[in-house]
Amino acid sequence: MSLCAGSLGTDTGGSIRQPASLCGVAGMKPTYGRVSRYGVIAFASSLDHPGPFGRTVEDVATLLEVIAGHDPCDATSIPSPVGHYRQACAAGLAGMRVGVPEEYFQSGMDPEVEAAVREAIDTIARAGAKLVPVSLPHTQYAVATYYLVCTAEASSNLARYDGVRYGHRTAEASSLDELYSKTRGEGFGVEPKRRIILGTYVLRSGYYEAYYGKALRVRRKIADDFRAVFDRCDVLATPTSPTAAFKLGERQSDPLQMYLADIYTVAPALAGVPALSQCCGFTKSNLPIGLQIIGPPLGEEAVFRVAGEYQRRSDWHKRLPKDPS
Repeated sequence: MSLCAGSLGTDTGGSIRQPASLCGVAGMKPTYGRVSRYGVIAFASSLDHPGPFGRTVEDVATLLEVIAGHDPCDATSIPSPVGHYRQACAAGLAGMRVGVPEEYFQSGMDPEVEAAVREAIDTIARAGAKLVPVSLPHTQYAVATYYLVCTAEASSNLARYDGVRYGHRTAEASSLDELYSKTRGEGFGVEPKRRIILGTYVLRSGYYEAYYGKALRVRRKIADDFRAVFDRCDVLATPTSPTAAFKLGERQSDPLQMYLADIYTVAPALAGVPALSQCCGFTKSNLPIGLQIIGPPLGEEAVFRVAGEYQRRSDWHKRLPKDPS
């Protein structure tokens, strides 16, 4: 934190927005295809979103203006002009409609997180935005859908790491099968192995349609929810994470709890819409809390309008967590 002007990451289900939330910085997952994936190691091809981190919302906007744009090396890259993101940060909220989805404020959220996010939304309303209660009814299926789609794509994508073409290669192998198994056993960590195994299972003959095929249909319904709600509002305001940062390794033995932490970030990833996390408070233990602003496809400028105005009316982005020692 505060060591550089900004940095880049990739967000498949929340891996920009959640670290930003838990560290008290800003981070954005752009619209799918807004930033080229060329050169990025593929995990889940239909979900991978490169994007920027920054100390402030303006830092994120500046970086996104540089890295966004069409790339002929990426078939999913969108051939649309790059927006004026830095200008949008200072455009104000006149006429803006901010949706507040009821499904993102359910039981199980840390009360300190909910209080901070609701206060941030109230600040946005005081700045001139109109709050609109909305519903995204298929949100409850987002985590299950995400972990079927992403693991299936991971199983397919990561199969290329066989010790022959590129990447790690085991030092000793007496057969091709042993080369594959040792290379992958040594080269992948526990969580990638878990996801590859899950993905291989759901793609098996006889299981494909029951799991992966059904997940794709539910994904379409989740995307339809976002399309419908953006007829009524310009952006959505939600928590980024249901809790503040947890201790290192605390959930390593309970992957289900780790996956459930993605509840607020996976749905925008499945829908391919832009979403930004910024700091909106701290817990009593001095841990940062994240506010997530979600926009329609290619609606980054609307997201920056709200995020920029909120940042001007708060000073959370200037505060650093204290060393707990």
